[in-house]
Amino acid sequence: MVAREISGLGLHHRFFDQGVRCDAKEFQCHQNGGSGVSRREKIMSHMIYPTTNFASPEQMKVVRGEGVYIYDDQGKQYLEGMSGLWCASLGFSNAELVEAATRQMETLPYAHMFSSKVHDPGMELADKLSAMVPVDNARVFMGSSGSDANDSQIKLLRYYFNAIGKPEKRKIIARERSYHGVSVAAACLTGLPINQANFDLPVDALGILRTDAPHYYRGRLPGESESQFVDRIVGNLEALILREGPETIAAFIAEPITGASGVIVPPDGYYEKVQALLNQHDILFWADEVICGFGRTGNDFGSTTMNIKPDLMSFAKQLSASYVPISASVIPGDMYEAMIEPCKQLGVFGHGYTYSAHPVAAAVALKTLEIYERENLFAVAAETGAYLQTRLREFEAHPLVGEVRGKGMIGAVELVANKETGEAFPDASVSYFAANSCQEHGLISRPVANSLAICPPLITTRSQVDEIVEKMGKALNDTLEHVNA
Repeated sequence: MVAREISGLGLHHRFFDQGVRCDAKEFQCHQNGGSGVSRREKIMSHMIYPTTNFASPEQMKVVRGEGVYIYDDQGKQYLEGMSGLWCASLGFSNAELVEAATRQMETLPYAHMFSSKVHDPGMELADKLSAMVPVDNARVFMGSSGSDANDSQIKLLRYYFNAIGKPEKRKIIARERSYHGVSVAAACLTGLPINQANFDLPVDALGILRTDAPHYYRGRLPGESESQFVDRIVGNLEALILREGPETIAAFIAEPITGASGVIVPPDGYYEKVQALLNQHDILFWADEVICGFGRTGNDFGSTTMNIKPDLMSFAKQLSASYVPISASVIPGDMYEAMIEPCKQLGVFGHGYTYSAHPVAAAVALKTLEIYERENLFAVAAETGAYLQTRLREFEAHPLVGEVRGKGMIGAVELVANKETGEAFPDASVSYFAANSCQEHGLISRPVANSLAICPPLITTRSQVDEIVEKMGKALNDTLEHVNA
């Protein structure tokens, strides 16, 4: 058996294959054809890599992309089953987006929007988004990432409640196993331990409260039905609100369907009951649509798919198909109107980024939205997504699989130590093995907790869905053999 060290999210996992034992450096040497020089030695740089184990940072070098495929520096092709990081909705070689960026760079490569200076791409994008979203008279603030979009929302909430004379209304309820970004404030919202460990984040100082993750498979009590589970965790949410005082709580934040926490799809009725509770206590519903927005769940927004009526919305990723970084924080018009007078008294709204509404990013986002509309891609994603969900559910019969879940073009397969009881593996090593095996078979997936996530580009065809399932099936069989060994 060959033991291979695979690293991710701060963990080392030793895997075994084919009878020979080696460490990560030796394994990289095998990957390079036995050249005697490890991949890490070949491409070592001074980069501090994001969300990577510093002990083994360089294991795959991506050099180009075409359609739904990417290629490494050895010429190997991979179907990008994660759209990069849940984001490359139009694949990797869309000529229209390249042309839109080039044309804007040739015309106006950069302009800011401070001090009442404006430009057409930014204003046109804000108006387009305002017309699309299910938020009354929506106003749009722009940044560069999902993290800064959520940071900006925290500041906008505080500014607004100060403006209307409710400065005590500043707490935010987030869920366990949530992901909302990694900047200081966004990481406080995030409910994944790995994104908080060793950072000493000011969670309490920011007034972040935590409530249950709506994952029935993992969170149910013995004999508890889905409706009973929903009633119990919504009851816990109500108890939290009453304990803290609704007059101190500004908003409740949720991804309609989660991403990094394992593609959790809440049971039927959950959001309707949460929404009614929030409305009863005058707490705003903040939909983090960074992953779900723009077709991912088979509708324009995840909020549409999950029957949410949001007050606030955060966007990034598929807003520009991730060809150029851009984000958007959306608030209702009455919030904006309330902030005008205090802003007038101060002389300026003291928040903004150098790259807010960057003209190149805005131009690419506008072209992306045009392509979505022209190609009817949300409906296409719904149709292909239904096929993807049907094919993924074939894995429910696999001995390692406890649950298959998802909506549209996002899904996850949860791996379990005991299929009958749903007993989880003690750590994420098995899902990391499965993801690495997918990669060896030419498929990029992502290990999230004990699950294997898939989130292919919206342009993925049915035959490419078949390719995803075929390669994932091989990886699951490899993993079963590994677990049995």
